Amino acid sequence: MYLDKAKKAELFETYGHGATDTGSVESQVALFSFRIKHLTEHLKENHKDHNTARSLTMLVGKRRKLLTYLKKQDIERYRALIKALGLRR
Repeated sequence: MYLDKAKKAELFETYGHGATDTGSVESQVALFSFRIKHLTEHLKENHKDHNTARSLTMLVGKRRKLLTYLKKQDIERYRALIKALGLRR
């Protein structure tokens, strides 16, 4: 399994405010980014998997909405998160 409890806790610890902080914008964006990376690699090998392609598109949209929200609320947190995750926005 590519995403177990330990990996989630590690992501939340690194980008959120603790291992149990599952609701902050930073931790959610980090989790979505990890899943997007995994699905992108899957689609490189299985290009005809349309369900996964749709799921990937939906995840990218969710991440974009959260990043837009964070940008409106606190531009410094937004910039720090973009830099930490290495996103191209």
